Formats: sequence, C-alpha cells, structure tokens
Amino acid sequence: MYLSRFLSLHALWVTVSSVMQHYPSVWGHYDVCKTQIYTEEGKVWDYMACQPEARDMIKYVKVTLDPPDITCGDPPETFCAMGNPYMCNNECDASTQELAHPPELMFDLEGRHPSTFWQSTTWKDYPKPLHVNITLSWNKTIELTDNIVITFESGRPDQMILEKSLDYGRTWQPYQYYATDCLDAFHMDPKSVRDLSQHTVLEIICTEEYSTGYMTNSKIIHFEIKDRFAFFAGPRLHNMASLYGQLDTTKKLRDFFTITDLRIRLLRPATGEIYVDEQHLARYFYAISDIRVYGRCKCNLHATGCKEENKRLLCECEHNTTGPDCGKCKKNYQGRPWSPGSYLPIPKGTANICIPSISSIGNPPKFDRIWPNISSLEVSKPNQANVCDNELLHCQNGGTCINNVRCQCPPAYTGILCEKLRCERDPGGCSHSSGQGLAALGPGLLLLPGLLTAWELCSC
Repeated sequence: MYLSRFLSLHALWVTVSSVMQHYPSVWGHYDVCKTQIYTEEGKVWDYMACQPEARDMIKYVKVTLDPPDITCGDPPETFCAMGNPYMCNNECDASTQELAHPPELMFDLEGRHPSTFWQSTTWKDYPKPLHVNITLSWNKTIELTDNIVITFESGRPDQMILEKSLDYGRTWQPYQYYATDCLDAFHMDPKSVRDLSQHTVLEIICTEEYSTGYMTNSKIIHFEIKDRFAFFAGPRLHNMASLYGQLDTTKKLRDFFTITDLRIRLLRPATGEIYVDEQHLARYFYAISDIRVYGRCKCNLHATGCKEENKRLLCECEHNTTGPDCGKCKKNYQGRPWSPGSYLPIPKGTANICIPSISSIGNPPKFDRIWPNISSLEVSKPNQANVCDNELLHCQNGGTCINNVRCQCPPAYTGILCEKLRCERDPGGCSHSSGQGLAALGPGLLLLPGLLTAWELCSC
C-alpha cells in the first residue's frame, strides 16, 4: 500500500514538474524574446514579451552627497561609540584609511569585522538642523523587484524621507516617510504597509516602525516592495500572473515601482530620547553600512539582456527596437507606431515588435504603409497584429480576410497574405508559361500584386 502511494505521489510530481518546465513564464520569467517554430510556410520566428533578470543594482550606482562636505574626517573629529553613546573617544579621520568613512563604504562587501560604513559629521552645529541628502543615480530606468533595505550603523534616524525620481533627478516625489512621531514630524497619521490594500497600494505613508533610536537590533529600514506585490500575487507571490496583469493594465502601478534615481533625505539623527543633550553632541550623527536595491533594467519587454557600456546601463534590444530602454523602433522598422511589449496573454505575452516600412525595401518614401507580417521578413506572428484588414493589408490574389486574423487563400496560392504560389513549393517549381509568377520590380526585388494595386490607387 505504501509503495503504491509513493508511486502515485512520484507520478504526480513528475506531471507537475513537466507542466512547470513548459510554462516558465507563468512564474514571471519572460526570459526568451523569440523562438523558431514550424508552420506550413516553413520555419518562422515566434515572438514573445521578454525582460532582463533581476539583479543587484547597487553594482551600477553613482552616489552623491549634499552637502558635499558632510562626511566626517576633514578635519578629524571624535564621536561616541554605537553601542555605548557615552563612550566618546572614537575618531573619524579622512587622511587615515583605518579611520576614514567615505561614501563608497555604504556599498562595499559586508561581513568584515568590524563592519565598514559611511559616516556624517556629528551634530556640532545644533540647533541648526543636521540635514543630509544621499542621492543614488543609475542614468537608466530600472524596475524594482525587491525591498529597498538600508542598514544604519548609528541609530536609525528620528526623521527621514525616501524619495524617487523618474526623470533622472529633475523632479522628485516621496516614496515613504519615516519618523518616531509621524504626526509631529510630517502631520501624518502613522501607518504600515499592512494597513494598505489593493485599492490603496499607491498611498504614500508615514511609518514609525523603523525609527527607534539605539535599541538592540534596530539598524535596518525597509521600503517594502514585496508586501505591495503581495496584494496582487498573494502572500508568497505564487500568483505572479495576477501581478503582471495589473502592471500591464495600470500605468500608475507600473510607474510606482519604476525609478531612475533614489534619494535618502536624513532630517534628524537618532536621539534616543525626547530632548537633545547639548553637552554631548558627538552622540548624534548618521552612519550607513549597507544599502540594497534589487531590480531590473526597464526595457519595455523588448530585451532579456542589459549591459554596461561606458559606465552606463543599456538594454540589448530585440524586436527591431532600439534606445537605452528599447523605447523606439529601429530605422526602417517604423511600419507602425512603437509600442511596449505586454505581459498579456499569460504566459508568453505580446511582443508588439516593430515592423518594416515599405520605403525600407525600395518603394517611394511617401508610400510608407505597414508591411504585412510575412515570416520571411522576420516579423511578428499573425496573432500579434492585424494580418489583413479592409484598408491596407489586403489578402492577395483573391484571398478572403477572416476576422482580420488570417487570409483564406485560393487553391493556387499560399502564404500569410496569399502572396506565394503553391507551385513554388513543388520540386519542379513554377513554369514561366503558367503566367502565375510575381511581377518583378527591379533586379532581385518582388512586388506583391495587391501592393501594386494599392500603389496605383493611393494619392502619393
């Protein structure tokens, strides 16, 4: 009995594994832009929506501080120990490597003892505010896929704002407010992400759960990306199809997780009590040992690769697109307006590839009509655009357009637009006396009969 149960479970696992292997995109990979398939017309490209894998984006970040001289150590100064704020004999000295705390230590490999960290000057100018802006720039549009995590080596700040930019730092908008007292600091009621829902997921909140002073294990601040994903994909993000469907149809939601820059605005250091001890101002400063930002290059679902070139990230565009974000059609592939790819329908999505212009293959430039989806030109599969219609993309040689999806061809013709003679597929080929050959337009170039008719009728 136990053996039969084991065999049944094993068979079930093999079946589930097989299904998962055949439908990887259900889990949100979209890691292939095109594959070759066989049809009655021969081997053609089947295009799909695709995107790069998520990665550690901190590897490509540029950091700037404002004010630029806010890092401690020039001139050298003493500060109080992290664990004991009353032991104030530690030194920060920019001229000595072991005592320096430059900004790049926010992004170095952790795990060393003692840990490395960036540190600001102390609050020696109190009561003047100790304000620091830390700007992280990528010079590239990226899509966040995991929580933003900031690890403080000092106490977490009493007041902080995390901001984002979508236009390379020209304008900024808040992502989240952090405070020990949200009402006092920002005139906002305190909330957590758990208080949100699908309908309020884009609400900008102020949270108090990450703003405790010198308490044990109180170093980390989160901006919760995955908790927001979970409103659509479920607690363990199993239903990624639902999330991708929402991202595909709701631009505001998609833009919420998209950035070019992040800014950490440190407004008040951890005090650990209600008032500031003016006799021990060396206790108050900011120190950050680690920042983590995971995401992917935004390539508008037209690429699976993203490379660094001249210290800049660029999508390795496919689908006849180009640009740093694959945001436009390549030259000679402007037969219809550029469009981003779509996650829908699951699991392959829709590639929305750029298709050739007629002018790109030798016809007069004014006749810039949409070239039909002919597989030999490596264009999209039929179900990703109108194959035929009543205006431009006529079925050729007496074919009938069925629901704008396919052409029903006469017996003598084949092809997506009935543009090919069936006899061309026979071993003997087509005889010149048959009168069924395509009209020649210059050496090596063929013009489809229906397109010739359109040319004669257009007012070019």
